[in-house]
Amino acid sequence: MTATLPVVRAHGEAITGRFYQRMFDAHPDLLDLFNRGNQATGAQKAALASAVVAYAAHLTGDTGMPWGPVLDRIAHKHASLGITATQYPIVGRHLLAAVGEVLGDAVTPEVAAAWDEVYWLLACELIAREARLYAGAGVPEGGPVWQDWRVTGRARESADVVSLTLAPADGGAAPGFTPGRYVSVAVDLDGGRGQQIRQYSLSGRPGAEEWRITVKRVRGAGGAPDGMVSGHLHERVAVGDTLRLSPAFGEVDAAGGDGPLLLASAGIGLTPAMAALAHLADRDPGRRVTLAHADRAAEAHALRQELPALQQRLPNLTVHLWYLDAAGADLPGLKAEVSTGLIDPDRVRLPAGVTAHLCGPIAFMNLVRANLLRRGVPDEQIAYEVFGPGMLPG
Repeated sequence: MTATLPVVRAHGEAITGRFYQRMFDAHPDLLDLFNRGNQATGAQKAALASAVVAYAAHLTGDTGMPWGPVLDRIAHKHASLGITATQYPIVGRHLLAAVGEVLGDAVTPEVAAAWDEVYWLLACELIAREARLYAGAGVPEGGPVWQDWRVTGRARESADVVSLTLAPADGGAAPGFTPGRYVSVAVDLDGGRGQQIRQYSLSGRPGAEEWRITVKRVRGAGGAPDGMVSGHLHERVAVGDTLRLSPAFGEVDAAGGDGPLLLASAGIGLTPAMAALAHLADRDPGRRVTLAHADRAAEAHALRQELPALQQRLPNLTVHLWYLDAAGADLPGLKAEVSTGLIDPDRVRLPAGVTAHLCGPIAFMNLVRANLLRRGVPDEQIAYEVFGPGMLPG
């Protein structure tokens, strides 16, 4: 296996591309679990290839990258999709067959056995973690993840963003959650085209009687299709409708720690930061918090109308805003430093012992994370949430 690791790494996306083709041909029902947008752009196969190769490198000592955070991220994502232990043999069979098809004669029986062992070591770790997550969320063993929730409110936040408030359809109270958690929403596509599932961060106050998700409409660009689920939620879901939701999952605590906190967000990445601010306003109002948010324009900045009230309840909250178009940025009651252009992390003061939570586009998070590391913030004190498959480099 060690000898073939470089060639598997070089052909990773070809292998995973063949894997998905094989698996979906044999099990078309599994299309319901996978983001078809990420399939169309290649993001999903790139993420799978990176995960399998990285795990093999971890086993052979070919990398010093901590593996625990990767496993946690994958396990939480799988739990939010309702992945079961019975599906792992299907994935393993088609993934290993794809390795053989792409690499050909290089895959001797010994090599095939080694990669089979790699896959099952990874699968067993994930199955165990996912079982613990299901138990913690109250999902019965082998039972359904999905529950019906009723849409109780709908608010237009900007031209492309809408918030939905949701309550359990059975009349029970919404479970509490940790800021930074997300839920999966499953919708049936028109014309019998199957189901699609997307994850959305909970943007409301933890402990509230209802949950809130804030959804940006995904408009296709660069070959990617328009968002199937975001389009459905924007166009077709009204107050009184029912949606199928998973329990809240996610490995990141956006308000973790007890010292100074930096919440850095861009665009719709503000959603976990808003939940964190609402949580701190209830539980730790004196905590020193900095919000650094970047957006296209003030009018595109969703949920910004909530910031003055939060600042009133959080007297040590400092707000930095960056807009490409700062017209109309003044907001009554909000004390904020507003700048035009892209975010400049050097302008954000970093108190000793700061913990940071980042959420936004990959390029944004790479920029902010690199700046924090350069300025001495330890890597273990920088948490981040990626909206989509994969991890930040490094």
